[in-house]
Amino acid sequence: MSIIIETKDLTKIYDKNVVVDHLNFEIKKGELLSLLGPNGAGKSTTIKMLTTILKPDEGTALVKGYDIEKEKQKIREIIGITPQELIFYPDLSARENLIFFGQMHDFPKQQLRVAAENILEKLGLAERKDKSKNFSGGMKRRLNLAINMIMDPEILFLDEPTAGLDPQARHVVWDYIEAVKKQGKTIILTTHDMHEADLLSDRVIIIDNGKIIAEGTPEELKEKYSERNIMEVKFKDDAKIAELKEKLKGLDFVKDILVSINKEVSIHFDGGILNFTKILNQDIITDVAEVESMGLRQNTLEDVFLKLTGRRLRD
Repeated sequence: MSIIIETKDLTKIYDKNVVVDHLNFEIKKGELLSLLGPNGAGKSTTIKMLTTILKPDEGTALVKGYDIEKEKQKIREIIGITPQELIFYPDLSARENLIFFGQMHDFPKQQLRVAAENILEKLGLAERKDKSKNFSGGMKRRLNLAINMIMDPEILFLDEPTAGLDPQARHVVWDYIEAVKKQGKTIILTTHDMHEADLLSDRVIIIDNGKIIAEGTPEELKEKYSERNIMEVKFKDDAKIAELKEKLKGLDFVKDILVSINKEVSIHFDGGILNFTKILNQDIITDVAEVESMGLRQNTLEDVFLKLTGRRLRD
C-alpha cells in the first residue's frame, strides 16, 4: 500500500513547552491507524496540524503528497473531520442535515439522497424524521459522523467517535467504521477506549509528552510490551500487597507487579497455567477470607498502554 500521510519532524511549541516533539511516522492508504496517548500527550495538536487547523513550528507533513502549510485547500478537499464537538443544525432533521452539507460540496441531488439514506440506515437514524435537537446524546454523535461521511472524504479523522455512547450504539458505530474502511478509506482514530482501538486498528501509535513511545499492530504491541498472562488479585487488607511482592520477587517468570489506584494487584507473568500454579504455591493467599477478588486473564492493549504511560492520572 502507498503512503498517504507522512510527517517529517512535526513539532508544535506553546509558551516554550514542546507539545509535539519532532514526530516522524507514516500512514498507508486504506489503513486504520489509532493515535493513542494520555490527556495532554499531543494527540489533538498532532491531528490539528495534519488537518491544517494549526501551523507547525518546526517540520511539516504531507497528506496525499500535499504540504500542510503550502497546500491547505487541496488537503481540506480530501479529508473529513468528526470532532468531539457536535456540529449540525438542530432545527433540521438528520436527513436534511446530510442533504444540506452534501450540497455544500456540489454533489448531485439524487446521488445525495441515495447516499444519505444509506448512511442513516447504517447508523440507525433512518426512522427519525423530527428535528435533530430532539435527539439523544448518542444519536447526535452518530449524526455528527454521518455528516462527515456524506461528504465522502478520502481520509477520515475520527476524534473519540463513540464517547458517551451506550454499548448497542457503540457497536453500530464500530460496524460502520469497519464498513467504511473496506471501501478503501484511510482512517485516523483517536480514542481512550483501548478495546475500541484493539478491535478496529490495523496499527497503533502511542504518544506521550509529544513523542512516539510505541508503534505497531495491536498484537505486536501486546507481544512486545506485556506478558500474555495476568493474574489480578485484590486483598481486603492492603498490607498484604507488600507481603505478596516479597513472596514473588524470586520467581523469574514474574515480569511485573502493578498496583492500581483502587489497590488491585496485577501480576504479569509468562508460562501460562503452569506458572500460575507456581505463583499460588508461594502461599500468597493463605486464607480465602483475605481476598476480595481474584482472576486470571490474557493481556490487552490497555495493559500495554498503562505499562508504557503509567497509571498516574493526567489533567
